[in-house]
Amino acid sequence: MTTALLEVTELEKVFAIVRGGALRRTVGSIRAVDGVSLQIAPGETLGLVGESGSGKSTLARCVLRLLEPTGGRVVFDGRDVLACNRRQLRRLRRDMQIVFQDPYRSLDPRMTVEQLIAEPLEVHGLAGDRTARRARVAELLALVGLEPGHAARYPRAFSGGQRQRIGIARALATEPKLLVLDEPVSALDGTTREQVLALLSDLQARLGLSYLFVAHDLSLVRSICSRVAVMYLGRIVEVADRDTLFGAPAHPYTQALLSAVPVPDPVRERQRRRIVLRGEAQSAAALGAGCRFEPRCPRATAECAAHEPALEGDAHRVACWHPTTKEESR
Repeated sequence: MTTALLEVTELEKVFAIVRGGALRRTVGSIRAVDGVSLQIAPGETLGLVGESGSGKSTLARCVLRLLEPTGGRVVFDGRDVLACNRRQLRRLRRDMQIVFQDPYRSLDPRMTVEQLIAEPLEVHGLAGDRTARRARVAELLALVGLEPGHAARYPRAFSGGQRQRIGIARALATEPKLLVLDEPVSALDGTTREQVLALLSDLQARLGLSYLFVAHDLSLVRSICSRVAVMYLGRIVEVADRDTLFGAPAHPYTQALLSAVPVPDPVRERQRRRIVLRGEAQSAAALGAGCRFEPRCPRATAECAAHEPALEGDAHRVACWHPTTKEESR
């Protein structure tokens, strides 16, 4: 069995709800990430999907310690991320980088492209002299499909797709092993989105990168990810390889997400069964003792309301008291 590059065990992130003016007091808490465990192998892309508010981005930031987890364990390349001091964490971040969702906000408009890409080289002591730094910036620009002459320009001179390429070049400057891609194409138009996804696939093949790909669009996940984890209100409810999850989803929430994905064939679109969930997701600040999907689940029983199911299985894991079997999903 391949040793995991990233192993997350029972990770938690709890945000306190604080109210009041001068006399501030804690009146509750939100379990944004609640006991999440996952693994990513070298060269693998794990897709993390779910509705807005499911905790996907919070989980991604906790993995990198951009947010401090409340509990759990994160091991990256054999190193305990949560046990690192500031100096050790800086060294570790050479190997794990992030590409943010919005290319308009993630790049400092006051810096040139050369300054933006060279900054991580300088932070990690990889810059060398000015000639070497410029050569490395030009190499990284070429790697993401941009021209060396773009280095002297400011972010405002570029389209959204070009800005995201700059963000990817910046993330690759330190030669990382893992990229966390937090909705990296959701702010782009259709054609540009496909181009950036193709670039990410090419970079992974050339550089041997591992990806944690955070998204809400399942069609994107299917095109780039080898395994998929589905998240709902802070917990993983299903995880499987791509073909299994799309071909035989076992959790009702996964089935509902997939039923909402448009099908380009008009005949198949008319024939397929749509699953419309009732109500809204419950508040993460007021979760009951049972399955957190139970209030919206079409298969819910009294057992679901009383007890929360564990994530169980081997290659295909699901947290559900009444999962759909392969035969039922056909």
